Amino acid sequence: MLSIRLALLGPPGVGKGTYSSILSKELRIPHLSTGELLRREISLKTELGREVESYVSRGLLVPDKIVNDIVAKRLCASDCANGFILDGYPRTLPQAVFLEEHFPLDKVVLLQASLETIIERICGRLYCPNCGETYHVSWKPPKRDNICDKCGAKLTRRIDDSPEVVKRRYEEYLATVSPVVDFYKKLGKLVPFRAEGDSQILAYRLLRELSSSRTEILVEK
Repeated sequence: MLSIRLALLGPPGVGKGTYSSILSKELRIPHLSTGELLRREISLKTELGREVESYVSRGLLVPDKIVNDIVAKRLCASDCANGFILDGYPRTLPQAVFLEEHFPLDKVVLLQASLETIIERICGRLYCPNCGETYHVSWKPPKRDNICDKCGAKLTRRIDDSPEVVKRRYEEYLATVSPVVDFYKKLGKLVPFRAEGDSQILAYRLLRELSSSRTEILVEK
């Protein structure tokens, strides 16, 4: 049986979800968004969820220990036994070290885009609080204004989707990602990828690049 463990890194709004979803479908492994995992804890009103919300509501990064615990719990699920795609994790060196010790990856894709591109993408984003579907006012608008096509719920904007918060998060990301990049580069697992343009098209280009080194990604169990 083949086991494929991937992680996609990149600034908020770079398109990690789109890339991960396509790779998940083509490689037949689950796509795990750390953002969704954190929001699930918040919606369940767990103790961890309340801690997460106190950071997210201020546009701050959630501490490593909390994120590690939430991610590890999910990776122990049976559907991850034969591989997974992590979306947005690890984003700090302690997270990378924790992951490498417990759930070592095969490849780490670094999606790269400018701050201007990121602000344009994020500030037009809409989110369904009921089913989790995402939209964009310019590139993927709902059929009815502010109404989810899938479930009919009213769409919202996330509290951290503002230019000021996006800029701060982008700068925080750049400050924290450098050690992670160096960590995986030294391990020979890093795959840099320029992500400016149509994510749907670029995702398949990335898939081809990963497929060209398939023997490096796939590990026989």
